[in-house]
Amino acid sequence: MEPHLSLEPLARELAAVPPSLGPVRLVGIDGHAGSGKSTFAARLADALGGAPVLHLDDVATHEELFGWQERLRTQVLEPLASGRPARWAPYDWVERRFGPERVLEPAPVLLLEGVGAGRRALRPHLARLLWMETPREQSWGRGRNRDGRELSDFWDGWERAELAHFSDDPSRPFADTLVRQSGTGYEWSSGTRATPRTPASVTEGNGLPRA
Repeated sequence: MEPHLSLEPLARELAAVPPSLGPVRLVGIDGHAGSGKSTFAARLADALGGAPVLHLDDVATHEELFGWQERLRTQVLEPLASGRPARWAPYDWVERRFGPERVLEPAPVLLLEGVGAGRRALRPHLARLLWMETPREQSWGRGRNRDGRELSDFWDGWERAELAHFSDDPSRPFADTLVRQSGTGYEWSSGTRATPRTPASVTEGNGLPRA
């Protein structure tokens, strides 16, 4: 398999699918916490010419790790579906409150990144669902090492919450594309829902994502 030097082939594929949310192609990037979703989303956004990325960490709260779907629907999904700007306030995990309001204009492609981006309530609005194919224990270990011992209690609670979420509402079986990390970057291939196609890969000079 001939490696690509950028994520542009995948970006072109995503930009060519029909809009799924008004004029917007909403692309979900799901996976276990620590699986590399944020880094991958940033690189894919660059390949898409600066596509906006909405992080579900900015929508969730300490009290609602996975109970944020109604807030996302009213603040983001409904406005964008009607072609209007979305107005939302990101959550501050240090201050434990919502910050200043932000405006998200409708864009050709919007990347929705975070654990639960492929949940059943969101799938009807997604143009594509990508799943980061990193094993759970490896992902969680990476996340714990990244955040340090001071957040070990949070991670204990998070792991229980994530297990419960994916047990009730799994995303991976519905993924259109599975994204894998290797020592040289990324590979991606069709998931269970996608039309079979030749797997592709990408070589990144910076190596593996950090988070």
